[in-house]
Amino acid sequence: MINWTDVISYATNGNPVPDRREEKSSDEWKALLTPEQFRITRQKGTERAGSGAYCSAHEAGKYNCICCNTPLFDSSIKFESGTGWPSFTQPVKENAIQYEKDSSFGMVRVEVMCNTCDAHLGHVFPDGPAPSGLRYCINSESLKLEENG
Repeated sequence: MINWTDVISYATNGNPVPDRREEKSSDEWKALLTPEQFRITRQKGTERAGSGAYCSAHEAGKYNCICCNTPLFDSSIKFESGTGWPSFTQPVKENAIQYEKDSSFGMVRVEVMCNTCDAHLGHVFPDGPAPSGLRYCINSESLKLEENG
C-alpha cells in the first residue's frame, strides 16, 4: 500500500517503471480526445468542482486512463471526499501512477499522471481515509469507467 512517504519519495527521486509506455504527438492526442479531455490530460487543466461525470458514480469497475486505457483506480477504493472531484485512496498498481512536484498557483502539491502516457489526472493529498491516508483527487475527464459485467 502506497503512503504519503512513498508519494514524496516518488515525486522527489523518480517514479516506478510502468508496464508499458504509450507516446503520441499533440496532434494525435487531439484527434483521439474531446477538446475538454485534451485540455485536462495533455495541457494539465482542471474541470470545475462538481461538474465531472464520476463525482457521484458508484458503479463497480475500473477507472482507466481516457488516453491510453491503462487501469488506474478501482471503484472499491473510491470514496466521497466532498471536494467535487472523484477521490480514491490507492491506484490499482504501484506503477500505474507517476508523481511530480507541482508549484503552480502559489502552493506546493503533488501532481498525479498516468505512468503509461503522461496524462494529467489531478493531485494527491495526505488527507484521505485510513489505512493509506491518501486522497487521489482526479478529474472525471481524465477517466473512463470500465464497469464490471
